[in-house]
Order: sequence, then C-alpha cells, then structure tokens
Amino acid sequence: MTSSEHDVLVIGGGVAGLSLALELADERRVTLLRPVSDDHGASRWAQGGIAAVLSPQDDIQAHVQDTLNAGDGLCDEATVRFTVTQGPAAIEWLVTLGVPFTPDTSPQAPYPFHLTREGGHGARRVIHAADATGRALIDTLLEHVARHPGITVRQDVNVIELIGDATGHCRGAYGLTTHGKLETLQANDTVLATGGASGLFQHTTSPVPACGEGMIMAAELGATLMNLEFQQFHPTCLYDPTGSPFLISEALRGEGGILRNLDGHRFMPAIDPRAELAPRDIVARAIDAEMQRRHSQHVLLDMTHLPAETLRKLFPTIHAHCLARGLDITREPIPVVPAAHYSCGGVATDHHGATRVPHLYAIGEVACTGLHGANRMASNSLLECLVFARAAAQALRKPKPGSLAPVKTPSFSRCHAQVEPAALGELLADTRRTMSRNAGIVRHDTGLSEAAATLHDLVARCRYLWQRHIPSNELAKVCRAVRLAELTVDAARRRRESRGLHYNRDCPEHANGSAKPSFSYLDAFADHA
Repeated sequence: MTSSEHDVLVIGGGVAGLSLALELADERRVTLLRPVSDDHGASRWAQGGIAAVLSPQDDIQAHVQDTLNAGDGLCDEATVRFTVTQGPAAIEWLVTLGVPFTPDTSPQAPYPFHLTREGGHGARRVIHAADATGRALIDTLLEHVARHPGITVRQDVNVIELIGDATGHCRGAYGLTTHGKLETLQANDTVLATGGASGLFQHTTSPVPACGEGMIMAAELGATLMNLEFQQFHPTCLYDPTGSPFLISEALRGEGGILRNLDGHRFMPAIDPRAELAPRDIVARAIDAEMQRRHSQHVLLDMTHLPAETLRKLFPTIHAHCLARGLDITREPIPVVPAAHYSCGGVATDHHGATRVPHLYAIGEVACTGLHGANRMASNSLLECLVFARAAAQALRKPKPGSLAPVKTPSFSRCHAQVEPAALGELLADTRRTMSRNAGIVRHDTGLSEAAATLHDLVARCRYLWQRHIPSNELAKVCRAVRLAELTVDAARRRRESRGLHYNRDCPEHANGSAKPSFSYLDAFADHA
C-alpha cells in the first residue's frame, strides 16, 4: 500500500466539492478527488436552477416561509434562515466567476437575469442557465479549479474507507487507484462531497446515481446519520423504458406545464390548490396514485398550449433531448413518471459543514443540515451546495491541530481472493428491487417488514464478501449501499406517521406533538472494526 500526505482532502467533484476547493485554495493546499464518474453525477444533471432572493419583488422571509412549508415541520428554522440569507452573495460569487445565467432582456425586468418559478415557491426566484444550470456551473467551476495553483485534482483514485484513529478523529481516507492499487491518503482535514443515495432505487433521474457511500463511511467513523427515510422522488422523469434516465425540469411546470392522465384529464387542481406547483412530495404521490388508478405506466406533462418559440428558448436541452427520442414537446405532451432524485437525510452537520467527528466535514447532498426537513423544495439543493461549501471553506481557513493518536486498522480484507462481478451486480439489483417495491413513494408496514428481513440477509452476505475478498470499488459501493438501505428502511419503520416524503398508508396522519428528526445511527456502528 502506497501513502501520500495532504492538507485538505475533498472527496467528490460536484458543485459542492468544486466550490469549496475554490474558496479555500488561496489559504490551504487542496487535493480534490474527482473520479471520471463525477462528470455524470447529480450536479451536472441539475436543470432547473438555484433558488435565491434576487428580485426586489421578493424577500428573505418569503423564501424562508416557503422552505419551512415544504419541509412539513422538520426544517431547522435557523438553518433555513442562514441558507436563504447567504443565497444572494453565493449567486453574486457565481456571476463574478462567469457562470452564463440566462439574461432577462425584457424592458420591465426586475433583475438582470431571468428568474423562473418552481414548486413550493411563492415567487419567481430561481436563477438558471437555460435548462442546463448544473452543466453550466460544473463547466465554469472546473475551468477555475484547473487554473488554480493551490488545487490538485486527482481522477485516478476512488475512496473506499475513511481513516480513523484511536481518539475518534478523521485522518484522511483509503483509496483504490485505477490500477487497483491501495493508497493511504493522509489528510489534516477531510471533506465529503460524495452525493446522495438515489441509487438505492431502480429508477432514478441520474444515469450514474450515488448510493450513499459517503454517508456510511462517515457513520463508520462515528458521524451521526439522520432523516434517511426522506428520499425525494422527482415527479417528472422522462418515461422511456429503452433509454437512459432524463429529468424533465420542474421549471416546465413553473412556466405553465399541465399534468394530465392518459385520458387528457388534468388532475392536480383537485388534489392541491397549488396544482402543478405544489411541493414535490405532493405531486409525486398524486402522479403515483393516478398511475395506480388508471393502471398506466406514466402520466403526461402538456406544454403544447405554450408558444413553441418560448419552449425552444427556455428549454433547449429538454427540447433537443426529447426530439432525439422522437418527441416534439411543442406538439405533443411528454410522458413522465416519478423517479428517485434527492436524499433529504444524510450526515448531520452544523452551519459550517462540520460533523461530530473532528476533522471530518460533509457538504452537499451527503449532508443533513436541517434545510430540507421532510421534503426539499425545488432548487434549494444547489443553493445548499454553494452556501455550505463557502461556509465550510471559511471554517477551514484556519487549521486546527490534528490528532497524533495511532490510526485504526482498516476494516477491509488484505487477502487476494476476488469477488465475482456477477455476485455484486445481483446484490445491488436485489437491493434496488426491494427498496423500490417496499420503500418508495407510498409505503406500508408489511412491505417495510419484508424489506427489513431481505436487507438483513443481504447485509450478512456483504459482510462475508467484505471480510474475505480483496477490496474493489464495486465491492465497497455495493456493501455500503446495502447497509444504507437497511438503515433507511429501519428509519421508515420507526417513524409512525406520514410526513413529507415519508408516506405510510397504515399511519397516514401526522403524529401528535412536535415533529422530531429521526434517530441517529451511532449504535448501528458500535461494533465496526
């Protein structure tokens, strides 16, 4: 095993990881681990935009209240206010970097850039770069990162475990290079920016979804996980069984898109007064119920009543992608279906991304800051990435003394037996089928109990493989995905109510009393080697 030393080790190269690296690199040396697969991660696929109070017709309190309403009683109000208040400065930082946001050239424009409206928002406050905001952000940030002398980008290594010591401090990470060599990456501070856990489900909005690897690695070191039961399903993913996943942005509904069943009937106004612009948990459940009622594989998002030129101008990526699949959105409705999209739970952090493990930080979707509560409001995700990346960088500018305690022995095997790829593929497929069938948009007690039993057996199989086979990236991913799936189901079983993204038809009402975040998972890792 080779060894390397680093000052700040950032694991993950989406918007959160890249932003932190740029904000910190003038003061400290940053090593950014950005495997090639990160180019296909959630950040690049974000279409809608970034929510922030930018128009003079909007205000901070309105954005705060909309977020609290969408979070269904589980948001931390101080975190919401902190995030929303920091939003305009984060956008101004992106503008100075040269992110090509779509301008608003109309004579009455209240703000230089076009602002759209999405579900849960009471005003137009979503700034965007056409319908490819994530791609514009990633491309701009990568360009600046590549030029910064204080940042070293490594694409040749994947992290398989964090390094802990006898005092409970994080001391870096163990990685596998593209050549299969183990490397010890010792670091003074380590930042997780590894994404969420939508890959635990069969159908997602991303072609290469994360499976919560960073969450489990942090928990193994002693970090707290919370709110895992709140997995968001985006209401509108393109329905195309033969093609790769493709998100249909909520901004289409913000510009007037109408959801219809296959008979052409508009169904959302009868469910919620906000209709298509209700929060995502409500819209996704409504679509799921309509599909069940009609025994259909999808519903329709109708944009044909809007000017064709407007659609081509505001949604060029979606228009072109659908055309390539034989669908002209200016002339025919889009077949859409809900798909796993965003994890509202994760590694518990403070307002600077710090976890309870000294020298370990978490930012972006891997973290649970308290912003989203039981349901994330549209376009608050990129806002959270930016605000907490910048806040974490501020906290990290002055390094704190690290531990000199002995490093613990890694948990993975040193033997040379290789696991069969087919066995790993089967394990992950079984996990995804179990989660989609029993822990999806609508849940019930019997299904959750069945899932718990299945996942308990899968965890035992993974533990056997991990202890008796040479480590690989795929083995690490699958073992941690199965473990996180088990914890997610356990969290869902413990929440004896329906709230936000967690809907259990056996207990459909809110529980009496104040809403409580779900329990932490420290005890589940007490026996970790």
